[in-house]
Amino acid sequence: MATITREPGTDFETRRETVAEATYERWNSWPVNWSGIWVGTLATLAAVLVLGLIGIAVGAHLLRPEERIVDLKKIQIGALIFSVCAAFFAFVLGGWVAGKVAGILRSEPGMLHGAIVWLVTVPVLLFFGVLGAGSLFGGWYAGLAGNPSWAAPATTPYERPDALLPGASAEAQAKFEKAMEDYHNNVHKWKEETPKATRNSALGAVTALLLGLVGSVLGGWWASGEPMNFTHFRTRNLHSPRTVRI
Repeated sequence: MATITREPGTDFETRRETVAEATYERWNSWPVNWSGIWVGTLATLAAVLVLGLIGIAVGAHLLRPEERIVDLKKIQIGALIFSVCAAFFAFVLGGWVAGKVAGILRSEPGMLHGAIVWLVTVPVLLFFGVLGAGSLFGGWYAGLAGNPSWAAPATTPYERPDALLPGASAEAQAKFEKAMEDYHNNVHKWKEETPKATRNSALGAVTALLLGLVGSVLGGWWASGEPMNFTHFRTRNLHSPRTVRI
């Protein structure tokens, strides 16, 4: 838009043009503190390992092949409670440590850092599971351990009876036939129950991971120090920093 003005006492005219400046969209990014995230990840792994070993020591986690979960109704209540609490509070610790190390004072960045701790921890758990150390983290994370291509194929936990020696007595032969019959029945039952056990193992692993995600987010929120409710952001003053007592 152009405007023309005449200077007083002269015959000169001044032409002024207004040029509109192009403006672009500006994003407000959230900074990520990777030092806090890595420390939180290490804290989570340490907590998962310690709680897993405690569960094995007290009998909450049974890791023998024949103790695999085929029927969910047969899970003991004590073992279930311990597994749920271990999967949840280990990640709560990781999210809280990440938020404190990063010095976060707002709930949203705190929850973001807690979720990133979970994202970093999951591939690490998968890596240790492939190496064969997944059983140390407890029964629920056993579903993360696959069978590597370089490893021998999984076999049943039952041992085949030794063959009879030449000239064995009729009694020894009868015992051998009975042992072979029991062996084949156990192997057949094992193969039939494998799909159910695999499904339940995967269900336990995904439940533990989702509980860990919730725990890590809540841990990061808790580390921020803000009230843990969904209406606080409507009343807080976003223009003044929150004071922190040390």
